[in-house]
Amino acid sequence: MTRIAIVIGSTRPRRKGAAVALWVADVAGRHATIGDGVTYEVVDLAEYGLPLLDEPVPALFGEYAHAHTSKWSETIASFDGFVFVTPEYNHSVPASLKNAIDFLFAEWHNKAAGFVSYGVHGGTRAVEHLRLSLTELKVASVRSQVALSVFTDFEITDPTQPGVFAPGPHQEPTLIELLDEVVAWSRALAPLRAAAAQPVPA
Repeated sequence: MTRIAIVIGSTRPRRKGAAVALWVADVAGRHATIGDGVTYEVVDLAEYGLPLLDEPVPALFGEYAHAHTSKWSETIASFDGFVFVTPEYNHSVPASLKNAIDFLFAEWHNKAAGFVSYGVHGGTRAVEHLRLSLTELKVASVRSQVALSVFTDFEITDPTQPGVFAPGPHQEPTLIELLDEVVAWSRALAPLRAAAAQPVPA
């Protein structure tokens, strides 16, 4: 079974990301691979309550002092790949998502990631930074990306509210392409994950 997490990267109240993640999950549920040994699950950072990184030992060593870190570790370790749903904040990734990534190290290794971003510029600059950070963690990011514009993919009458998510018709085929790539790469990297899980001979 290949397990893919759909990670909501923003924890801000009235965020648009929750509606976007539900759309990703809906499309994934109708996608052909769902019946071919693939499951998708929404992972909402807001439900984990991670503080600013408070572990006394670097994540590289995998020695966690806090229950919130252990819970986050177990969640991420259980998946084979990820679809990150992220807005762009000030030309970069939300602090909540970067912080959540930095809490862990080996749990990310040898997995695949795709990106569904949104913002005034489609969130593309946030994804540029995410790709760099995840490469350091041995995550293979796929080429296809869904970039949602707040001008054309959302119906917004009040800028203080999330508005209604209404993706253009071209976005779903791009998302399906992204999901295909994430699943293919997650499966291709399975032998590396299996090898890393084996105990080192004495």
